[in-house]
Amino acid sequence: MNIDGFPSRLLENAVTEFAKLPGIGKKTALRLVLHLLKQNSEEVEQFGNSVIRLKQEIKHCQICNNISDDEICRICSDDRRDSSLVCVVENVKDIMAIESTRQYTGVYHVLGGIISPMDGIGPGDLNIEPLEQKLAGNRVKEIIFALSTTMEGDTTNFYLFRKFSRFDVRISAIARGVSIGDELEYTDEVTLGNSIMNRVPYEKTISSR
Repeated sequence: MNIDGFPSRLLENAVTEFAKLPGIGKKTALRLVLHLLKQNSEEVEQFGNSVIRLKQEIKHCQICNNISDDEICRICSDDRRDSSLVCVVENVKDIMAIESTRQYTGVYHVLGGIISPMDGIGPGDLNIEPLEQKLAGNRVKEIIFALSTTMEGDTTNFYLFRKFSRFDVRISAIARGVSIGDELEYTDEVTLGNSIMNRVPYEKTISSR
């Protein structure tokens, strides 16, 4: 199917913008745009406004860097959560994956990425300093490394372990029920939940390699 011969510049522009989204090719983008054209104006306006409001009004939690509607996210403001237990994750999708297990009762810290020299991402590009400040304040008893089990994830774990080992805090990692090379968001809830509940001291994960 050749979709280069657009009958409308407006249609072409809309398809081009949709095709910029990850995993969306031009054919899929065209189907989405044509679907929107079939909707009434109120529904399309609601769709557009939700995206605009998302960009303009979304915040990042001042405590954990999670995405939030408010200055402090729902998890950090929940007094039922154990703030002395901090799970270190790469991004917001990992929080959503872990929360879906309903087995974790602590809080989180979002790094905003992992160390990846190939992509030009070093420790200075990550949200590490706020976590270090928490540890220095002796408010944290345990941190759990829950990064993807890839080479980049393991490199980041090791860097953080070396950096934080001077603090009086337990450092653990999710159990290897999550297969090597897996991203947390694609791990089923039962496996991920078990990996968190059966976490092990990080030193053991080093010696087992």
